[in-house]
Amino acid sequence: MNDSHVLAGMRVIEASAFVAAPSGGMTLAQLGADVIRIDGLRGGLDRHRWPVTREGASLFWCGLNKGKRSVALDVTRPEGRELAVALVTRPGEDGGMLLTNLPPRGWLDFDQLSARRPDLIQVTLSGDRKGGSAVDYTINPRLGLPFITGPVESEAPVNHVLPAWDLITGQTIAVGLLAAERYRFRTGKGQHVRLSLEDVALASMANLGFVAEAQLALRGELEPRRRYGNDLFGAFGRDFACRDGARVMVVGLTGKQWQVLCQATGLEGAMQEVAKRHGLDFSKEGDRFRGREDIATLLREWFDQHALEDVAQMFDKHGVCWGRYQTLEQLVRDDASCSEANPMFATVQQAGVGEVLASGAPLDFAAVARLRAQPAPVLGAQTEEVLSELLGIGQAEYGRLREASIAA
Repeated sequence: MNDSHVLAGMRVIEASAFVAAPSGGMTLAQLGADVIRIDGLRGGLDRHRWPVTREGASLFWCGLNKGKRSVALDVTRPEGRELAVALVTRPGEDGGMLLTNLPPRGWLDFDQLSARRPDLIQVTLSGDRKGGSAVDYTINPRLGLPFITGPVESEAPVNHVLPAWDLITGQTIAVGLLAAERYRFRTGKGQHVRLSLEDVALASMANLGFVAEAQLALRGELEPRRRYGNDLFGAFGRDFACRDGARVMVVGLTGKQWQVLCQATGLEGAMQEVAKRHGLDFSKEGDRFRGREDIATLLREWFDQHALEDVAQMFDKHGVCWGRYQTLEQLVRDDASCSEANPMFATVQQAGVGEVLASGAPLDFAAVARLRAQPAPVLGAQTEEVLSELLGIGQAEYGRLREASIAA
């Protein structure tokens, strides 16, 4: 382990599956923590989660477990459970931390673990706030967002592709563990930190004003939020087709963004006339939203006359806030930001997959060098290494564990 990394000296045991918990552990690993994921001998619940290669290797699993060490144990048997518990409760300032989204019972029971190590920190994620099962795709429908997502004319709910709540929860897990570790540093006390995917999603909805907006709508003080297609709610933002068919998204959220958009398109005078005709002030973002259809009509005529290359040149010259719509394949093939030109990325040899582009941490610390992106481990590949390093298990004993199908 390189002591120069931000979280060097921190060891976290992870027992997890799917997105939120593994992404939390990966965040810590990419900052230099020694994250050891424990799975069963055949892998976890997410071992074969799509997308997969033609041979069945999970790109999902590889993407969310980069930089970790993998230990495979049969925790359904007493000896396997004891090894897992010993890894979690091993003495030392560098460890005593467990991250899991599996049911906190058996070898994951906090009370039993903390009896062996009183300063244990355990972060346990559940699906719903009562400890039940839930995933991003069952939480999101309850939040109302599918009824304000999608085409304006649609009446059916529209789910999003991105597991947003899982990803936010993963970062919350990392923050929670670091906060508890800071508390232990100050007081010497461990603790059980609980959170749920449901609460993270609800907190996010409240933080973004959705909850208060709905309350005011129920009281008749606001109109209920409805669908606006690809429009940016509350300001101006819309997608347009260029002369050559390429599509772009243009945003005028701030006053400066609106000003340079008008300058780049040469539509300052025309926009002022539209605003005056409707009694609006386009220096105010809310008025830009109210006048969005007339604004869009002017801009559509402008885009009809310009190909993407010209649009890019003029917009970049004036500092317009805009982005091109592109497919995933175009992103990987054409976009320099998604390549080794971006120091966050590195090409790695991923076992079972081949040569792929992998991302490291997006954080760039001035005091330490960026940790190069790492591949995900092969299931159980570091079992002998970890058991030897942390528990002092010798080669002969490890051989017995393998023969007995207790360790990988």
